[in-house]
Parts: sequence; structure tokens; C-alpha cells
Amino acid sequence: MPGDSPKSDLLQGTLDVLILKIVALGPVHGYAIAQRLQQISRDVLQVQQGSLYPALHRLEKRRWVRAEWAASETGREARFYTLTKEGRRQLEDQRANWMRLSTAVTAVLDTE
Repeated sequence: MPGDSPKSDLLQGTLDVLILKIVALGPVHGYAIAQRLQQISRDVLQVQQGSLYPALHRLEKRRWVRAEWAASETGREARFYTLTKEGRRQLEDQRANWMRLSTAVTAVLDTE
């Protein structure tokens, strides 16, 4: 539709590193993770619940994030996610890989 900003599909595996980055900023619940991704990306990235919560479960199972129930800013109970030591190490590794890949793709696309 004219006037709508384009939305981007995430590359496979990208969602995990984006979630790890948001969780690294401080304890956060799932809905806030989706909102922060959308806000920081200026509406380019929108994560649906059907993708977000399975990813959070996967990250928790791998012990990269830890979840605890706590009251949200609205007073409702929500699962708040925090980054574990293993999660921080994983974030650093995935970020380095992403930057290397991004630099390589940009170099190819900028070739004249």
C-alpha cells in the first residue's frame, strides 16, 4: 500500500541474536521485547508472538536466558527474561559473526 513503510522478513537465526541483544539491556518481558525491536528498528522489524515465544523458549532451553515471573509495569504477572553468562557469550559470538557477514555482503553489493 502506498505510504506504508516496508517490512522486512528476518533471516533465519537472526531473531535469536536480536532477542539476546534486547534482553542484554536489562530484565524484560516478551511483549516489551517485541515493542523494543519494533521501536529500535523504526518499524522495519515486527516480531509476531508466534515467532517470539518459541524463540524465547528455545533460548531458555539452551540456558542463554533465564525467566522469572514478576509484576509488569501494568501490575500484571509476566515472565521477565534476563541474560545468563552463557547467553552473553553467545550474543558476543553471534554479533561478531553477523558483523563479518554484513561487511562481506556490503562489500559485494557495493562492487561496481
